[in-house]
This record gives sequence, structure tokens and C-alpha cells, in this order.
Amino acid sequence: MKHKDHYNDAYIGELAEKIAAVSSNFDALGLTESVQGQLEDKELFARFDFIVDAMEKYMSPDYAENIQVFYQLLGPELEKAEGMFSFGWWLWPIGRYVERHGNEDWQVSLAFLKELTKRFTGEYAIRPLLKEHPQEVMDELIQWTLDENVHVRRLACEGVRLRLPWSEKLFVALDEPERYCEILTNLKDDPAKFVQKSVGNNLNDLYKDAPDKAEALIAQWRQTPSTKAQEWIIKHGTRNQK
Repeated sequence: MKHKDHYNDAYIGELAEKIAAVSSNFDALGLTESVQGQLEDKELFARFDFIVDAMEKYMSPDYAENIQVFYQLLGPELEKAEGMFSFGWWLWPIGRYVERHGNEDWQVSLAFLKELTKRFTGEYAIRPLLKEHPQEVMDELIQWTLDENVHVRRLACEGVRLRLPWSEKLFVALDEPERYCEILTNLKDDPAKFVQKSVGNNLNDLYKDAPDKAEALIAQWRQTPSTKAQEWIIKHGTRNQK
């Protein structure tokens, strides 16, 4: 099954039921009737946007209130690094809603994304927050690099990538180089391959836009004792270099 095919009429009915169970003023019938039968001709992100358009119409106009509703939908945290797209895929339209509206209250949004990423990715939803509040959000991400949860650590890194697939370029790595380097440096010895891959992909992105900065960061790391994690990250990050 393609990703987009998960988001069909049955999904909308289930999502509406879940929201209605925790939000007394939500118009579940309105959401269902406005979306069902309208998704099949749309690609993945067009489906998300159509669903979010309907959520805007039939949920509360109060963003923070809706976030409190979403907290109640999250369910248990993923037990392993794997499973994000196997178990948490149904949360993607909620992440898309936060991606669209997050700067209405960026602090509320950031706190929610820390919980969302323990079930599904927040890497797209966090980017508008980084664009509008780069220093404040990156200061929080630096703290996230020390979190015990692998998904929180991974989001701290994945969200700041210059060239995240399926997303517009984000330049916080170049605009806030000290904070960016601190995030990557804090994670260069991370034991989780899930996090290591994100750090390596950051380096690979950085090479494409500022190779001198990538080289300088690796040189800085070389001044510290090496680990298997660090060596793997450097190899992954330099994979496209001659």
C-alpha cells in the first residue's frame, strides 16, 4: 500500500471518532461528510492539506485548545527507534495542522512536538518554528539532544537539516552556526543508528551548501577521542565527497 492510500474515507471516519471522543464541541459529522469521497484523486500531501482544511473548519478556532485535544489522541510512545511509519502514520495530518498553525503559539507547539515525535515524526512541523524563532527553538533543541528518548534526540537533529526531503530548504544551519554545530556535536557519539543517520545526513546536506563549514566541524570532532558512532557518522556524511 502506498503512503497516500492510508488516508482514505475509512481513515477520516476513524479520525473524526477519535477527536469527538475527547472534544465535545467538535463537529465529527461535518468533518466526515466534507472529506469523504474527496481524497482518492489527490497525492499524499494534497490529501493532508485537504484534511487540515476540514479540521480548520470543524474544530475550534482556538489553536491552543486544539493542541490540548491532540495531546489526548497520541496514545503510547513507540518502544523502539523503528515503527514511526508503521504505527504512527495516522498522526501525520495532525503534524500537518501544527506545521500550518504552529507559530500562532510556538512554545505550545514545540512542547507538543516533543510528545508527537515519540509516536510520529515532527520534522516537518518544527521547521516553521525554526524559521520564525531560530534562536529560541534551537536553544530548546540543544536540550533535546540530551534527552533519554531516541525520537526526541533524533528530531533535534533532523528538524534542522538544510535539505530535508519533501520540505523547503531551511537555513538555520548557516544563520545560527554555533547552535547548529552544538546540536550535531552533542549527538556525534549517540549510540542509536537512528540518530547517527540523521547527524550524517545533516553533514551531507551541509557539504552541498557550505562545505567549508562541514570540513571545519569534522576537524573539530577529530580533536576529540573517536568512537564507532562518530566514525560512522563522518563516513555517512562524506559519502558524496571525492
